[in-house]
Amino acid sequence: MEYESFKSLISKFDYVELGGFSSHKKMIPKQRINFNQESINKLQPKKAAVLALFYPNLNNETCFLLTLRASYNGLHASQISFPGGKYDKVDKTLKYTALREAYEEVGIPESKVRIIKEMTQTFIPPSNFLVNPYLGTLDFTPEFIKNDEVEEIIEVKVSDLLDDNTITIKNLSTSYMKNIDVPCFNLNNYVVWGATAMMLSEIKDLLKLL
Repeated sequence: MEYESFKSLISKFDYVELGGFSSHKKMIPKQRINFNQESINKLQPKKAAVLALFYPNLNNETCFLLTLRASYNGLHASQISFPGGKYDKVDKTLKYTALREAYEEVGIPESKVRIIKEMTQTFIPPSNFLVNPYLGTLDFTPEFIKNDEVEEIIEVKVSDLLDDNTITIKNLSTSYMKNIDVPCFNLNNYVVWGATAMMLSEIKDLLKLL
């Protein structure tokens, strides 16, 4: 999809209903416990936000950014994710959290990003985070500057996300379940599962409705 074609769809975003849990559950293992809002509230989850950034590559194809987290002593080390992180007391809003973290992790200037849509919150049980995803656009091909939290930059074409053949099942062991079949995306030869896959599923369903 050329970037101009993608931009022409943006005005329709506000008129399309989000898929919410119906989209998320497509990428949730059958063995995972489903959490309703009441049970999530009781856990008093920490707040976080991520940025799903869409932009043109050098061939003017619409892409979005994922990152491979660096290896460290933590639950989400070496996983694929959107740029983002924990809400900080100095953050005015969760939207600001997403923009700040994207700047810190990959060097995206906050003033150049246009936020176009807030997606459905996503709960991450192992770390007890409730994450707010934000869709944003950048009208030029960025030069990424990684910090030490990011191992690799992963640039994915929107056309690959929309291709149903990129959805597969992998047998994985997670931090809280062993040897389970996990629905995931195979994007650029990376296995994308968990909360990031749930968010991508909702983004994919949104784009397919436009």
